Amino acid sequence: MKLRLFDQSIRVRLSRPEVALLAEAGRLSERLAFPTGQALEYALETGPALAVSFEGACLAITLPAGETKHWAESAAVAISGASGPLRISVEKDFQCLHGPESENADAFPNPAAAK
Repeated sequence: MKLRLFDQSIRVRLSRPEVALLAEAGRLSERLAFPTGQALEYALETGPALAVSFEGACLAITLPAGETKHWAESAAVAISGASGPLRISVEKDFQCLHGPESENADAFPNPAAAK
């Protein structure tokens, strides 16, 4: 799971196994440990509607369950929307066209590669 924070936006990119796990289990999380012993957890979960929360040291994004299932099973690229002042985008991670092949193992095929 790749997390990008910029201005008032949160962007998350998921590999094929991560998309499948989110659709099946309804939750996906990772933990970033700092040298001080503190950690930041970030999680995606399914629920009734798009929402974002930050409690303790956990950034949680809730995606609509039905939309998440459809997204996981279709060619749709992203689930996007807003929660208060924050713009949210959860995307399928495509293969990089110019980089190490090792980073592409679990990525979705890049549509631009066929051109």
